[in-house]
Amino acid sequence: MRRRSFLKRVGVGLAASLAYSVFAQAAPQVRWRLVSSYPRSLDTLFGGAEDLARRVSELTGGRFQIRVFQAGEIVPGAQVLDAVQGGTVEAGHTYGPFYVGKNPALAFDGGVPFGMTYRQHNAWMLFGGGLDLLRQVYADFGVVQFPGGNTGAQMGGWFRKEIKTLSDLKGLRMRIPGLGGLVMGRLGVVPQTLAAGDIYPALERGTIDATEFSGPYDDEKLGFYKVARYYYYPSFWEPSAQLSFLVGQKAWQGLPKEFQEAFQVAAAEVNLTMMAKYDAQNPKALERLLRAGVRLRRWPGEIMKKALEEAQALYEEQAAKDATYKKVYTAYWAFRSELFRWFAVAELGYEAFALPAS
Repeated sequence: MRRRSFLKRVGVGLAASLAYSVFAQAAPQVRWRLVSSYPRSLDTLFGGAEDLARRVSELTGGRFQIRVFQAGEIVPGAQVLDAVQGGTVEAGHTYGPFYVGKNPALAFDGGVPFGMTYRQHNAWMLFGGGLDLLRQVYADFGVVQFPGGNTGAQMGGWFRKEIKTLSDLKGLRMRIPGLGGLVMGRLGVVPQTLAAGDIYPALERGTIDATEFSGPYDDEKLGFYKVARYYYYPSFWEPSAQLSFLVGQKAWQGLPKEFQEAFQVAAAEVNLTMMAKYDAQNPKALERLLRAGVRLRRWPGEIMKKALEEAQALYEEQAAKDATYKKVYTAYWAFRSELFRWFAVAELGYEAFALPAS
């Protein structure tokens, strides 16, 4: 009897093991490659893609694996959209304004001069129609877009010399891509587009006179303070900067439904946690920079006012000749106006009292 009972238990266990083995073999096994626009050394920006890959694996029991590559390993950082569009990789993590040369409306995916802050931009994307509008733009490239993190309000860049008036900007060579570069160009700056890893050598050699990148945490890592001591604020060209995960339409359509859900959940988590990381990291980084002798300067009002004037003129000019741009711009600016009125009452009302006291 004991022998029969033992054999029965063994048989049940073997059957269960075989059933699990058959299920595991039948369960979808997906392997993707994702290219980032950022080097691994920028752990928060590059880390957003790593966080996505980790969470997707956890949510699918390891059946959906995404391998992340830093800028330059497969394609340069500014060619992520091309790599996804062409099917070189299934996915990418990048910044929409890098690709305004392909479609100017992509600027509104990341953020525009004098535009919305992180919370406001997020509200527009998720509940103001922004995501639908931008996905229509990306669809022309055979790509599906998902909000994938944000730096929040950035800093206004590093300069070798102090900027006191508009005339100080004339002829100044500055690394600043996208719409920010176009606006600064209208102020007399000579805008340059450089990948993250190329900025410091150019600044050190004097090929450029100034640069912007992100905020204190990332800027400290890139070492700009060693060769340019004046640190300006705020970044009126990037009051927020949303990154995006891009997925090829064919790759997306080929995913099982549960894997699509896992990807969307993971992307939404990154969109939340990246901003939280920056808010925790930037204050300490700024303190370290100031102790190292960095000279913090606020942009002169004259420059801010002129930049706003030129930004608005630029938007109107582009809208007049591009129907897609006009559609996105009109929706974005209407939502911005509505939110600004509310934030002026609630957020600014509180901050105007509390922040100076701290």
